[in-house]
Amino acid sequence: MHTKRLPLFLVMLASTLWGTVGVGSRLITSLAPTHAFSIGLFRLAFSVPVLAIAGYLVLRGRLFEFNRRDFLGMAGIGAMMALYQVCYFASVAAVGVAVATLVTLCTAPIITAALSALLLKQRPSYRLISALTLALAGTALLIEWQPAGGDTASTITGAALAIGSATGYAIVTLLSQSLTQRHHPLQITAIGFACGALLLLLIAASTGTLTTTYPPTGWAILIYMGIVPTALAYVLFVAGMKHTPPTVATIATLLEPLTATLLAGILFGEHLGSRAILGALLLLAAMGTLLKKQE
Repeated sequence: MHTKRLPLFLVMLASTLWGTVGVGSRLITSLAPTHAFSIGLFRLAFSVPVLAIAGYLVLRGRLFEFNRRDFLGMAGIGAMMALYQVCYFASVAAVGVAVATLVTLCTAPIITAALSALLLKQRPSYRLISALTLALAGTALLIEWQPAGGDTASTITGAALAIGSATGYAIVTLLSQSLTQRHHPLQITAIGFACGALLLLLIAASTGTLTTTYPPTGWAILIYMGIVPTALAYVLFVAGMKHTPPTVATIATLLEPLTATLLAGILFGEHLGSRAILGALLLLAAMGTLLKKQE
């Protein structure tokens, strides 16, 4: 492979690996009665040692060098990652992998842009308003499409959870943008994910939703989710982003919903109807509208 193409390949590989997370969570729920809190906890917990080792190899003693304010920011990232995980896995259980992934990933950058404009007290641009309109229309069409055996209430709940997941991810993005000016991404992620795992452990233990009785296959999937599409994929993404233009990387990350949708169709028979496909295209168009702003 040509060395100039390697960074883009790393971003594409990371995005493809991310696309397996929703399928993994659905497989786990088919193997044992569990809860989104428990799945999110183990995904983050299994990723922390790998990220910590990678962070130490890169940063050495600087891995734990941060002031109180920045630590609170990293802890905030962990809390929002916990929210993102729980809402996403609960959405997958309600509406399936394809819809949950499409709504979460395609509305996240739009919510990020909207929050950024709100926090900076900027007047929303016409491009942002157009993107929001397309996203709302696309989400409405996806809600109207119901998976086999589904009902309107569970579909709306699943879509709302996906938007909640996207909001958590958007806040993670905004906090990360501030912290990366002073800290390495591996440091932010290792500390943040550790805080997120601890928070989910406290919540799961106090609410009785902590599940530890998974079959060997279930534990194998949880370990895979923590190490491969979380820790490894993030390291690959960070390495690839160093030499990949943001606009190109944004397009490459569309491999995540594509992978999730294809796997959901193959493994679970989740085939989108014509209206849902139109909704997915509107969500992608919303992302494209924001992408043009960066060119």
